[in-house]
Amino acid sequence: MATAERFRAAVENRDLSALDDLFTDDIRFYSPVKFRPFEGRRLVTGLFGVLYRTFEDVQYGGRLDGAAERGADGARATATALPFQATVKGRQIHGIDLLHFDGARRITEITVLIRPQSAVQIVAVAIHAGLLADGLLPAPVPAER
Repeated sequence: MATAERFRAAVENRDLSALDDLFTDDIRFYSPVKFRPFEGRRLVTGLFGVLYRTFEDVQYGGRLDGAAERGADGARATATALPFQATVKGRQIHGIDLLHFDGARRITEITVLIRPQSAVQIVAVAIHAGLLADGLLPAPVPAER
């Protein structure tokens, strides 16, 4: 089974171990809610744990294969775009997961695009809270008085 199909099955089945096996050690995840990418297999796999709790009823609807420039270095690489629909906090969203692969067909980068803008805001709050709860982001330091 192709890596993109294995990724799709892992997301739809909420299977973190299957997903982790698809990632390179230095994977980058470009999120619509954060300027800098999430980097490294541990953090990105943990992020998917948060995403699994945030996104409900994820359904992929097709697949586009080709090549695209990577965000990390601008080099063209084999890529697959997977359009999806999901529900977040009762709101329907549409999105695309853009996967980039290395020569061994492991995922080196994921770029996620979602719409509408109101969904991006809801997702940002939910993901930030989930990353804090899972210890994947440091707790904010209280301001001194």
